[in-house]
Amino acid sequence: MRYSIIVPVYNRPDEVDELLQSLCEQTVKDFEVLIIEDGSVKPCKDVCDKYASILDLHYYAKENSGPGQSRNYGAERANGEYVIILDSDVVLPASYLQAVEDELKQNPCEAFGGPDATHPSFTPIQKAISYSMTSFFTTGGIRGGKAKLDKFYPRSFNMGIRRDVYLQLGGFTKMRFGEDIDFSYRIVEAGYMPRLFPEAWVWHKRRTDFRKFFRQVYNSGIARINLEKRHPGTMKLVHLLPTVFTLGVIGLLLITLFWPLSCVPIILYSLLLCIDSSIKNKSLWVGLLSIPAAFVQLMGYGFGFIESWWKRCVLKQDEFTAFEKNFYK
Repeated sequence: MRYSIIVPVYNRPDEVDELLQSLCEQTVKDFEVLIIEDGSVKPCKDVCDKYASILDLHYYAKENSGPGQSRNYGAERANGEYVIILDSDVVLPASYLQAVEDELKQNPCEAFGGPDATHPSFTPIQKAISYSMTSFFTTGGIRGGKAKLDKFYPRSFNMGIRRDVYLQLGGFTKMRFGEDIDFSYRIVEAGYMPRLFPEAWVWHKRRTDFRKFFRQVYNSGIARINLEKRHPGTMKLVHLLPTVFTLGVIGLLLITLFWPLSCVPIILYSLLLCIDSSIKNKSLWVGLLSIPAAFVQLMGYGFGFIESWWKRCVLKQDEFTAFEKNFYK
């Protein structure tokens, strides 16, 4: 078998339904699907049963241990030459596996990943959040575009790796968050070079409101310090920019109390975001929503980074005692 698609799931049966439907439409058929139910209160077994006669589908239910360990659980039971890791909140175009196959035939590699895009059915907030996570003006394009300030590292919403390499490296660690970047770093440190497959893209829904989105990016900011501790030297300028942005915005807002014109840079940046997003999404409303989405993305990450820096670098707490909350649920 060529591909094993592994999807960890926690309380998202509706999303699994959409993902499995898109897998039924793949033009390449040489694959199996492993759904790993990670201790869900709302299981998706009934959804999986709908597709059991259409897909080579394997459903496993286990106690909650987080997405990384659930992916490892799936990889140990997979049969494919390549393991493809997807999040439950993605939907695949029919050409997805064909794009992967074309890239591997043209230039074989041990690990790869693809970008993400917005689907016309996404809500305006989802489109704005997707813009904030992929735009050059917010993340430097490191999450989904071709213009990058940092080299490409696959993310767990769309990541592929040869199964023997996956098992050789031990899969994902027990990091609370940032486990996909940690795995990508270990892939590179083992001598492999992950490649971006530009045409192997997915529709990624991400979060559905700004509150959930803030928690997601806040955890990403926390993860960056933990990743630097595990992999010294991997922190780049692009990783520091959200924190600089956060401190800069706070500083400008404080100065505005005495000098109103100091808010001009914030206004100009907001205008740039609105225009760029409006053009890309062909919607002024999405463009306007992209302004708070971008500030949530950058400042949420920045605040998480600052908290993690304080606990890990100043107070010298270790990775797990610094953040005792169970972030998996």
